[in-house]
Amino acid sequence: MTYCGVVSIAGRPNVGKSTLLNRLIGQKLSITAHKPQTTRHSILGIQTDGDRQVIYVDTPGIHVTGTHKLNQVLNRTASSALHDVDVVILVVQAMVWNDDDQRAYEVVSNTKVPFFIAVNKIDNVKHKKDLLPFLTKLPRDKQLQDVKLISARKGAGVDALVEGVGQLIPEAPWQFGADELTDRSSRFLAAEAVREQLTRLLSAELPYALSVEIELFEESTDLLRIGAVIWVDKPSQKGIVIGKGGAQLKEVGSRARSTLETLFDNKVFLQLWVRVKEGWADDERALRSLGYESP
Repeated sequence: MTYCGVVSIAGRPNVGKSTLLNRLIGQKLSITAHKPQTTRHSILGIQTDGDRQVIYVDTPGIHVTGTHKLNQVLNRTASSALHDVDVVILVVQAMVWNDDDQRAYEVVSNTKVPFFIAVNKIDNVKHKKDLLPFLTKLPRDKQLQDVKLISARKGAGVDALVEGVGQLIPEAPWQFGADELTDRSSRFLAAEAVREQLTRLLSAELPYALSVEIELFEESTDLLRIGAVIWVDKPSQKGIVIGKGGAQLKEVGSRARSTLETLFDNKVFLQLWVRVKEGWADDERALRSLGYESP
């Protein structure tokens, strides 16, 4: 007898959904940065333990504001990942509840799927007694199974969350092999590794005006050659990404290469180019060409 189910990880931007997925899987699959909308795609992370296989889906942050086509695509991607699943984990940040949290809660509760609220970043709360008023004000829904206090970064409370979720996983055949961790291609993971470093290193606004596309991916026994194009929205942004004397781009490449060598367990030769595709974030055709889902 085997058990298998799909669990969506939902919430507003920047509450730690990707950090939680990486913690659950035990390996870095989703990119992380202290900036909203770092996650732009639904990513499957597969956890197989004993007779149970849980397929976690990391989703873009559900948010109220944002007029670009990209914002609309991200919201549609996040919402579509909440249907035809067995459980939802709604991640919120301890001591914070804003309009985006309320919107995420409404989207999750409207699916009529059993869900948990995972109150994340409890390690940042100095006095734990301060959590009680916050917890009592959380909205309740008949589909809400429980509220779990966690630190996705440090791992506190995550085992209890996994145990609670596991009780709702139905009897079913596994969908993936026991050693598979994700359904995403190596090219996709490589592009995300480059975009993660761009998001971390560049100013607050610029990461949302760029995307990464892999043009070259050649693997041999002793070397992996990767060529990545960084697409920006305006000609003026190209110089910012490259930096004075190419210093910024070199730093992005150095950090990304280190991540890729760990991910693929191979020596990596990484080449980066910066090109302009004006208005791509408002162009549905351009978004599709760059791999953004449009459910």
